[in-house]
Amino acid sequence: MTQIFADFFKEKASSTRPLKMKHINIPIFFPQRSCPHQCVFCNQHSISSRRFMPADAEILHTIDQHLQTCGNDVEVQIAFFGGTFTAMPFNEQKHYLQLVQPYVQSGKVQSIRISTRPDYIDEKILAMLKSYSVLDIELGAQSTNDEVLQKSGRGHTFAHIANAAQLIRNHGFQLGLQMMIGLPGDTAGIALQTAQTICDLGAHSTRIYPTLVVEHTPLAELYKKGLYTPLSLDQALEWTAPVYQLLENAGVQILRVGLHPSSDLDGGALLAGAYHHSFKELLLSHIWRGIFQREITGHCEHLHIEVAPSQLNFAIGHGASNRNFLEKNAKNVTFAGNSLLLRYEYKIRK
Repeated sequence: MTQIFADFFKEKASSTRPLKMKHINIPIFFPQRSCPHQCVFCNQHSISSRRFMPADAEILHTIDQHLQTCGNDVEVQIAFFGGTFTAMPFNEQKHYLQLVQPYVQSGKVQSIRISTRPDYIDEKILAMLKSYSVLDIELGAQSTNDEVLQKSGRGHTFAHIANAAQLIRNHGFQLGLQMMIGLPGDTAGIALQTAQTICDLGAHSTRIYPTLVVEHTPLAELYKKGLYTPLSLDQALEWTAPVYQLLENAGVQILRVGLHPSSDLDGGALLAGAYHHSFKELLLSHIWRGIFQREITGHCEHLHIEVAPSQLNFAIGHGASNRNFLEKNAKNVTFAGNSLLLRYEYKIRK
């Protein structure tokens, strides 16, 4: 018997933006620089394991080191992450952009990416960023629900997000909108609505972060007082799966799912929350588990499943979890890659 699952989950040619070449970001991290608000969840020093602003010489050294290993046919972007880039004094923004211009002018770097807040975007800032080859602007939206934003101490509303998104797109930048799962006041439905709104605002890319309780944050105090309960790993996977699929099917590039591991998070700064070094792998395994649960019923002797080669490890599952699950109903379960299949398509032979 052969089945092909290719309805809502089918990958359409128009829903993805194929990259012509490999893309590499060279990250320059400014820990909590010029952040005007104390978000309840934020301790950039612990999240990034970095305490101080990098000196100019360190920035140039970091770029040179990365360029030595990039190879040919690679699209390189310098990325100023952390803090709020456009909240820095105007001359300071220009200083860092001017510092890296020789790399852009020489062709070694194609463009620049910055991250910032929605309420620190205006016409003057965008004109300056455009003049220095900034291409991507990522906004830390976190949620598009005003109650969640207020409870999270963001200091801005959805109106700021919508206005900034429109300005950024009108000026020809690529828009990134980051979101978080499980903030105070958040629900699975609100998280899914945030993802839909990110699509509606025309985002080119996104990052999805489960909320973590990190030491020395207001959220840590709420957690210790029993006033905030973070999502468990299983809950975070349940909430994130439909969010991921909605964004994916809308053609929004998902740059990251889950926080990067850091020595501080691994070493005791993390109090609670859905933190895992392989969160994305767990998530995609979870999505495939859901597909199998819906589509495969009954007992059989043999079960052979074919999927797209890029999905093979996820279909088998993190730690072979999906294979083990299927073996409860079949004595012999085998998987194989099939290059004719698209993402989330599969064929089954019993």
